[in-house]
Amino acid sequence: MNFIILDLELTCWEGDMAGRVQEIIELSAFKLNSYGHIISRFSRFVKPKLYPTLSPFCIQLTTINQSQINNAKYFKEVIRDFQEWIDNDQEAFYLIAWGHTDLESLKTECRHNNVDLDWLHNYVDLNLRYIRLKKFRDPISLLGALTLEGFEFEGIQHRAEDDAFNTTKIFIKYLADWDIYKY
Repeated sequence: MNFIILDLELTCWEGDMAGRVQEIIELSAFKLNSYGHIISRFSRFVKPKLYPTLSPFCIQLTTINQSQINNAKYFKEVIRDFQEWIDNDQEAFYLIAWGHTDLESLKTECRHNNVDLDWLHNYVDLNLRYIRLKKFRDPISLLGALTLEGFEFEGIQHRAEDDAFNTTKIFIKYLADWDIYKY
């Protein structure tokens, strides 16, 4: 069994998005084996189709620059590479992210690009699991959870690889406690 700890960054605008559809611009993940050892990582920028020019707000928030996006592949190619990376060792897997929005964004992007959704099975919202584990009443941010666990955020917030890595730290700390196979 492999655990795929992932994070996405999306196109964004300051204030009212005026009916704009957010598109994935960065996809990063760490592959862990059943013992919680990181065995591989995946990180790619994604060129959006609808809004290929990043807003100044998005550039400032994510630190992703326009040339990185201009040189990226489109979603359909990146997601094919991602699926091949997940399946390269033929292990069953769980997709794990901090919150449910990554799953919704992946589903939306797959639908817009005519990509089959079957591979999106076994998704785990680690924020929800963390709330249950800690018996909290309300959701908590990744940064808040890291602080509670005595970890410092490593890297740059709102960068997919760094957010995925920091999520991985919490996942590994409670590897035996998540009850992932239950839900």
